[in-house]
Order: sequence, then structure tokens, then C-alpha cells
Amino acid sequence: MGSLVDRSEIVFFDLETTIPTRTGQPYAILEFGSILICPKKLTELDSYDTLVRPLDLSLITPSSVNANGITANDVVSCPTFAEIADKVYDVLHGRIWAGHNILRFDCVRLKEAYEQINRPPPVPKGTIDTLVLLTQRFGRRAGNMKMATIAAHFGLGQQSHRSLDDVRLNFEVVKCCATVLFLESSQQNTENNLPLFNASTINNNNRNLTINHTLPPNLPNQVESVNPRPGPFQTGPSADQMETETLQSNEAMMQESSTTTLSTAYSNNNEFIHPDSVSLASITVTVAPFINGPNKIRILHRDTPMQIHCVGLKIRFDLSTQFVDLAGNPHLSFVVDASSSNLCHILDACDDISKRFVDSDGNSQWRPVVTRNPGFVNSPTIRLHLPTMAEDNTRWITEIYYMNSSSVPCSEQLVSNRYADVVQVNSLFRPGYLVDAYFSLELYNYQQNVGIRLVAKKLIIHSC
Repeated sequence: MGSLVDRSEIVFFDLETTIPTRTGQPYAILEFGSILICPKKLTELDSYDTLVRPLDLSLITPSSVNANGITANDVVSCPTFAEIADKVYDVLHGRIWAGHNILRFDCVRLKEAYEQINRPPPVPKGTIDTLVLLTQRFGRRAGNMKMATIAAHFGLGQQSHRSLDDVRLNFEVVKCCATVLFLESSQQNTENNLPLFNASTINNNNRNLTINHTLPPNLPNQVESVNPRPGPFQTGPSADQMETETLQSNEAMMQESSTTTLSTAYSNNNEFIHPDSVSLASITVTVAPFINGPNKIRILHRDTPMQIHCVGLKIRFDLSTQFVDLAGNPHLSFVVDASSSNLCHILDACDDISKRFVDSDGNSQWRPVVTRNPGFVNSPTIRLHLPTMAEDNTRWITEIYYMNSSSVPCSEQLVSNRYADVVQVNSLFRPGYLVDAYFSLELYNYQQNVGIRLVAKKLIIHSC
């Protein structure tokens, strides 16, 4: 592969790594696999794969072996990453990178590996994250957006969780999805317009639920490249920018995703309603069906996206950083008492109407938004999440104000939103403190767990 001078090819690549079993434990690369693709003919030009021996073999735990089947004995006589770093650099540098979830996982692990050997990492000419691309364009018609699920949808066989096999499977999945989208686009052009659905009925275990539908806006392009040109991989905005428009996390998908629509301020509090002003009969679910993307599901109150303002919620548990994303950045959330019966009734109603649609396939477990622990049924709690910027994983986007008993919130009291300040900010989220919360309701579906996530847009914390 290194002998090829033309750097316009697309490199599909994949890493297999160890699986950390505790917070702060590093990843170690166990396998690298790649194929070089001609973007004009969509043919494989070359391939490279190798097992990699981590410096610390104890990182290969039973959890790691269960994930990919690679044992310590498999790699004990294999080269270290330092010994293959030149080859990997030559394979990747200056080419368009492609792979499933590479932006949040593989690219991050590669950068870490080069940093550990004090070497500059390869730099892509462009990136195609097929997790992001297919989530936006192909949607969930094939189920969740895991590679194994999409491959099964097209009858392409099982995912082996070995690097070279997985990149070839990834490439075949992309071609199948592209073919479906091309045929749909051709049909759409023939009809010369999009069908308008006023409503449709979805059958769910002998229950019918009518869902209102609206037409989608124009879809953005999904791929980054320095020199865009027409073709099956026609390029557009950077995938990093595009992530701000998709993946709840999918989250992202990946691990419980916290990617949300980027915002800089939520000073207009008129968009948020108090629980006492909510009519349960006016709560509805709206779906925007996308021809080339996932359905957009929203919870509405009187035809307006449901956003709630609650005053004086008592903090039960402080800011949690227990869970981290694939880049090692913490998912931030905290738990408050849901003492208001009206709030609990509203959230329970949102659960009821939403899960009849989202969980229509019966394969996912719905997680109630209100937690009622045994023995504490009369002390329900809710969890408020602090979303992160998709293009900058070092920041959250929630406005956080702090005020003592005699102060009034003002711009000077806006709390820093950098992860570096988590320890300092965590002192504000003390159990017993009260918080005024402005939050939205967003649906997620990750690893057979489905539910409503309460996303904090603005918080005003009151000290005792």
C-alpha cells in the first residue's frame, strides 16, 4: 500500500482494542486493519492488517477477550504499535479515512497511541464516519445503527469483530445503503414530489397509535473532504460539523450518547412552561419521516416542543462523572427529587405516549424517566443531563448560574463550562441545594435501552 503515490483513495480502517474495566484505565490497540478503495470504481486496491502486542498484557481482560476474541497468547509474539507506526502512518496519512464510529473511537485511539510513542499522528484529507453518515441518511429502517444490525438487514453475514473482516463488511454495508438510497431518490424524482402524510397508524402488539407527521427540511451533506467532487462519495461539510445535527448519541450511539443540538444561550425563558400549566391531554408525539434519514421524533405540548421549567428542585446526588464517552470525557448528570406530583404525572404521560411508538419493535427495554426505587416509592427522582458540544468534547453547553441567598443571577455569575473545571463546579451541586431547571425532553435509543432524557438547557443553583 505504501508504494501507491496517489493519495485520493479512501481508506476504510478499524481498530480492535482492549476494554477498560475501570474509569481512567487506558485502551490498548490489539489489531489494525485497513482496505484501500478506489473512489471511482469502488474496488479494493490493497489491504493491510496486523495484530498488535500491548506493552501491558494485563490490559487484555476477560471482558476484552469477550469483545473481540483476541487473547494475550494471540499477540504475545506480535509487533508493538511503535513497530508498526510507520506503516500505519503511510497507510492513512493524507488520504480520506472511512469507518464506523471512527470520529469518536478509532481516531481518538490512534492519536493516543502516537502520543504514547512521542510521534506525530497521521492526518486525514477527509473523513467519512459511516455511523454518522448512515444514521443521518439511511436512518433506523434497519434497526439500530450497529454494524452487525445493518449487515444482518442486508444478509451480509455476521460481524466478526476482527479488523480486516469488519472494514470489508463496513464497505459492503455502505454500498448496499447507497444502492437503496439511489433507488429511492430515483423513485422520488419520477414522482416529482414527496408524499405528504397527515397521519399514519402504527400497530404495536395489537394496539394502534396515531402519529402526526410533518415533512422534513432539506438534508445537509454528510462527508468532509478538502477537494470535493461528484461521485458516490460526494463530499460536503466536515463530519465534525455534521455531528452537531445528528446522533443523539447515538449516540452515538456509541455508548450512551450525549450529543445534542448546539446552542449558545437560553435567555428566553418563555419557551419553557411550568408543570402546573401543562395539560396532559395536549401532549402529543410528532414524527418527521425522512426519505434519506431517520425519523425525527419530538414530544409536543400544544404543537410546541415540550420544554419544562421547574423551580426549587432539591439536589439528591451531586454531579456524576462515573460514565465516560469513547474519548474519555465524562458524561455529566445529576439527580434531583421530583417532589412535584404534577411533574411526575407529566413525565409519566410522556413516557406512556412515547414508548408506544419508539418501542414498537418490542426489542428494546423502556427506561422510565422518573425513578421510583423500592422502599422509596414516595420519593421519586429524575436525572438531568448536561449535553456536550459535538465538535468540542471539552465543554458542556448548559448555562449554569450560581447564587447565594442574597444574590440575583447575572452574567457575571455564569459558571465556566470546561471539563477542566468539573471538580470546582461539582462543589456547586451539593445534595440539599436547590436548583431551578430549564430542560427539554429528548428520546434516545441505545443498546436496547430506550427512554426519555431530560437535557438541561439552563440551571440556577441556590445555596442553602
